[in-house]
Amino acid sequence: MIRAAAALPGMRTAIGGRIRALVGSGSVDLTRPPGDNGLFGPGSVAWRVHADFSAMMIGGVSALLLQMLHPLALAGVWDHSDFRRDRLGRLRRTAQFISLTTFGSTASANRAIERVRAIHDHVSGTLPDGTPYDANDPALLTWVHVAEVDSFLRAYLRYRDPGLSGADQDRYLAETATVAERLGARDVPVSRREIEAYYRRVRDDLRFDARVRDVASALLASGPDALTTGALAIVAPAAIDLLPPWAAAMHGRTPPSIGRPAIRLGARGMSKALRWALRR
Repeated sequence: MIRAAAALPGMRTAIGGRIRALVGSGSVDLTRPPGDNGLFGPGSVAWRVHADFSAMMIGGVSALLLQMLHPLALAGVWDHSDFRRDRLGRLRRTAQFISLTTFGSTASANRAIERVRAIHDHVSGTLPDGTPYDANDPALLTWVHVAEVDSFLRAYLRYRDPGLSGADQDRYLAETATVAERLGARDVPVSRREIEAYYRRVRDDLRFDARVRDVASALLASGPDALTTGALAIVAPAAIDLLPPWAAAMHGRTPPSIGRPAIRLGARGMSKALRWALRR
């Protein structure tokens, strides 16, 4: 028993290191000069929400499932991304962007935003029906942002702090809207009520087709190793379960009611294990 207890710190370090390597957090410089709190600061709700790794992981996968229902968002991934072959690389780059803009110095956050804007300058084309798309389209940027932060917040409420007040939820949305606006988004919803109204407005623009099915299958496929495969076996159903009911129905992946408690129990158990492994 003593030997097992002594091994726990080493086990925690090993598991935490594998997780950090998976998302690339170890390669991100989050140091800040004295007096520089970055874009948000330690008193922000963004720091609280984005600090919970498991909620961000579940929310991030759910966000991608939601984002791909917009044909213009999907086209950028389909035509200009290696997502179907390197989804973990895409997820890693997204995680690094969020880390830098949330916890990094003001200069690091600004550089990350400028890098994404530069990438967007080269992402444009046409849909199969001839409709043009452009990653700098303010309306498209708003869609991608809303799907992302709404998913992060819902995951945090379900798996970390269901008691987060409505005022703090709206504060989180208002805080993170600043990054979307810096990327070029316009008319960004900044409250739960505004997001619900926004979803009602854009629902008619969303589609599910063979390309969505292909990208969703690539996202939810098993991983390259046992750790990733085991994590995805928990994260994928939890991410689907987190989707708004109308989005899950569009994907044809609505979990049966009888299975939801087991999905959430597994995700809560994983969340506790990850918080233990990542605690410093």
